[in-house]
Amino acid sequence: METTEKTKSYLSFTLGSETYASHVVNVLNILEMTQITKVPKAPDYMLGVINLRGTVLPVIDTRMKMGIEQIAITKDTCIVVLEINVDSENLYVGSIVDSVKEVLEIEPNEILPPPNIGNKYKSQFITGMYKRGEGFIMIVNMNNIFSEFELEELVTISN
Repeated sequence: METTEKTKSYLSFTLGSETYASHVVNVLNILEMTQITKVPKAPDYMLGVINLRGTVLPVIDTRMKMGIEQIAITKDTCIVVLEINVDSENLYVGSIVDSVKEVLEIEPNEILPPPNIGNKYKSQFITGMYKRGEGFIMIVNMNNIFSEFELEELVTISN
């Protein structure tokens, strides 16, 4: 008897004209844009922190982190609260996205390998491509979006 992997749920979001998706297991919450407190000497991609139910939550500029051109914040801009695994501990990070779309149910066999287009393209966090209509949705592994050093910085800021 052949066994197949189960369908997985992905939260789709936009950055510019492109649509991305992250496994919902990493998504804890979606927040409206709010005031962000700047942290002195924080890395460029870190916009600051917010208070999330009494917890200090670092907020990152997802566009900058992924090498995407900046745009103004709109009414659709929101903060996706993510859980990222760091050395078997969980780190919570707010990731700013242009808009949140929907939850997609995707079969593992529907995910194509990511493109290999050289070192300039930051594809270490793009784990696959999901064909939808005439275009693609890029599957993002949020655990791979940061280097080890960056994760250490975020842990320090969170504490």
